[in-house]
Amino acid sequence: MEGNLSSTAFSTWFKPMIPLSFENGVLVVQVPSQFFASYIEENYIDLLSKVIYRVFGPNTRLQYKVIVDSTSGASTMQTSVRAEERMLAQSMSRPVNAAPIIPDFDTQLNPSYTFATFVAGEANKLARTAGVSIAKHPGTTAFNPIFIYGGSGVGKTHLVNAIGNQVRAIYPEKKVLYVAANTFKLQYQDAALNHKIPDFLNFYQQIDVLIVDDIQYFSGLKGTQDTFFHIFNYLQQSHKQLILTSDRSPLQLKDIEDRLLTRFKWGLSAEVLHPDYTLRRDILIHKMRLDGIELSDEIVNFIAANVTESIRDLEGILASLLAYSTLTDCQIDMKLAEEVVSRVVALHPKTIDMPEIVEAVSEHYNLPTKVILSQSRLKEVALARQIAMYLSKELTDHSLNEIGHYMGHRSHATVLHAARMLKDQLELDAVLRQNVSQIRATITR
Repeated sequence: MEGNLSSTAFSTWFKPMIPLSFENGVLVVQVPSQFFASYIEENYIDLLSKVIYRVFGPNTRLQYKVIVDSTSGASTMQTSVRAEERMLAQSMSRPVNAAPIIPDFDTQLNPSYTFATFVAGEANKLARTAGVSIAKHPGTTAFNPIFIYGGSGVGKTHLVNAIGNQVRAIYPEKKVLYVAANTFKLQYQDAALNHKIPDFLNFYQQIDVLIVDDIQYFSGLKGTQDTFFHIFNYLQQSHKQLILTSDRSPLQLKDIEDRLLTRFKWGLSAEVLHPDYTLRRDILIHKMRLDGIELSDEIVNFIAANVTESIRDLEGILASLLAYSTLTDCQIDMKLAEEVVSRVVALHPKTIDMPEIVEAVSEHYNLPTKVILSQSRLKEVALARQIAMYLSKELTDHSLNEIGHYMGHRSHATVLHAARMLKDQLELDAVLRQNVSQIRATITR
């Protein structure tokens, strides 16, 4: 029962239940009150009947020993007619102890998302390398689970589908399922509403490779998290492969139970970064070959230099250029490229000043700007100040002396040291890297 219920429901309704005897096909359990027995009958008899059927077999009768006076211990016996009805229905539908049969299901994988169509680069190197290894040996590598995280449009969904499709190609007998976190949530809610949680669990426990996309959407959903926790445990202990994606690292997920967060970190956490210039250019060339588009190097370089955040944006630009060219029957030239790109990104970046940078850092870390610009050496203040100096050096034309003067009358050497220190930390600290990326996005949008 515990594996099929939330921890609250189990503690409230089943821990107080005391098994007394099982003789001649009759299971007797003691419950603390008549209300308790009635609540079990109304809300949990379907699940309880299935569990009794599996443990004790068909034709089992359930009786409650109901305590009517806690002081004297007086009790009365009550037979569960509903349990008998449900177990009879089960015995007519399948043999005793038969394993639940998983129905045919759509893997939900996108067949066009393969390793052949996934362009590799420094931004996705770790995640892709681990993904290839998982596809060859699902469930048996050290990468179980694998937690792939990164911003929107960096290729996480493509990568996990590629892993699933490769597993299917190598091991056609394995059951692979891709599911978005929101879809899983809706399936769970429907199962709970229709008292079909056991069937829901049975289905997921028979998957060999489970891919859950955008798991951050489990945030605050206790019932969904409880159920996924049990599925996760079962699959992991059965050496089945779990593949999870999120828009942030496990450390930054909010309103997710600690026991789940701990498990997310058991295997490998791999970040997929925004594509750098080289990778963006490679993606464009790859897509051009697939779509039969010819663009000059000048146009390819221009798009790669200006469309920096999302692979989806790159693909959208190419689709728009192809559409314009086809509809107007004209060649794709630089003028058309500039017109299309300008609808997606600002070709002339706005002027950024240091007060704006400090304000963005202040809001992100919830620190007053005057504290960041003060002489405080508190760790969190010093870090915020370093970030402000680093971004001022990266995003403005101000000299190191000008930045130092604004940042509390500090020397140019202090600014240079802070920027170098932060750059080194960014290479090693994924959480810091994501924080700086978020602040940068706030400033530049």
